[in-house]
Amino acid sequence: MREKELIIFRNFQEGGLLYDMAWILSHYETAAGEARELFYDCIHRLLELAGRYGFHGNLWHCYLADLLVNNENSYSCGCEMRGEIQGTINDAVLHDIVIFKELFDFDFGPVAERLQAPEYYLAERYEAGSRESKVYNSRICARICALAQQFCRDRTAEEMKASLTRFYQEYGVGKLGLHKSFRIAHDDHGVTIEPIRKIAHVNLSDLVGYEIPKKKLTDNTDAFVEGRKANNCLLFGDAGTGKSSCIKAIANEYYEKGLRVIEVYKHQFQDLNHVIGLIKNRNYRFIIYMDDLSFEEFETEYKYLKAVIEGGLEKKPENVLIYATSNRRHLIRENYRDKEEVRQDMHTSDTVQEKLSLVYRFGVTIYFGAPDKKQFQEIVEVLAQREGVKLSREELASQANQWELSHGGLSGRSAQQFIDYLSGRV
Repeated sequence: MREKELIIFRNFQEGGLLYDMAWILSHYETAAGEARELFYDCIHRLLELAGRYGFHGNLWHCYLADLLVNNENSYSCGCEMRGEIQGTINDAVLHDIVIFKELFDFDFGPVAERLQAPEYYLAERYEAGSRESKVYNSRICARICALAQQFCRDRTAEEMKASLTRFYQEYGVGKLGLHKSFRIAHDDHGVTIEPIRKIAHVNLSDLVGYEIPKKKLTDNTDAFVEGRKANNCLLFGDAGTGKSSCIKAIANEYYEKGLRVIEVYKHQFQDLNHVIGLIKNRNYRFIIYMDDLSFEEFETEYKYLKAVIEGGLEKKPENVLIYATSNRRHLIRENYRDKEEVRQDMHTSDTVQEKLSLVYRFGVTIYFGAPDKKQFQEIVEVLAQREGVKLSREELASQANQWELSHGGLSGRSAQQFIDYLSGRV
């Protein structure tokens, strides 16, 4: 086999299995004893991959497809969300795909027979169990398995290359392409971006009411993903009114258009410049999301955020926006003493401007107010209808009013909690 002749597709994150299997295919006739032991080890690793990734069918094919869709190189990153790029690199990629086509088409029957390892059939016709994948959600796993099946139908390396390029164009490459949302982490190599594998499947239509705030949010987001001018966005207002749910919704609804959401916590603001450096040259659009953003007087992390949004020498990349939610309109806690005539600070206006300078960096501010009694009951009725709650309108309203008095007042969150309570009763 010619796995060491690969030019573009190299340095696989989990490439050990590839090279071990390639060695077996080249030596199973001349070094049967050593090859047999390694062959069983490879079968073990394929089945372990199936358990961790959720693969099914021919696990060798799924593994090879997974290597290709996760290998970030000059070709795959150039094709993500845009389609095939031009130039000599296509010849190098086709050279590599010819090698992968040989690996896909290889008949393992003679190998298993020569090594007396009939158990290999387990990896060729694997049926996945009900256990959830630890690496991919079902949507991603299904796409990789479908790509593996498409590779088997492709008759030539050219067709296989075209199928892979279409995948890059539709879904992207690597963890940024396959996943919708991410968080910041640290490892031995420094700051990394790790996928959030379980995200709530909420849509904007699930949020009852708030049509004007949702329209302002989608207008700004539409402009961003379409490459037009857009602003950083602050969603502020009362607790439990759907601000965070709106961000989750746009992560779901704009994924196919190339939008990715990276969640950042307050203590990670010092990592923002590094994170932006990792994503600024990719073909996706990134929203850096900060939930429940607010600062006390003694907290100075907001200064990092100010410099990142506007104020630093380096221009913020056009594929990055900041979206934040907060219960505070001005984000930083203010006191009456900031405007008192008798105080230690000689320049009162400077103090006030410093505290307001952060919120002024958000070009779009969207208010989410608590519903009144009538709106609250309308929300409850819609949610009850969705969940199939069988109560009369009068009884539903009466119980909802009793519920909100002891569960945080009038809000969409308390309405949802009330319906969840009714749905959970036997």
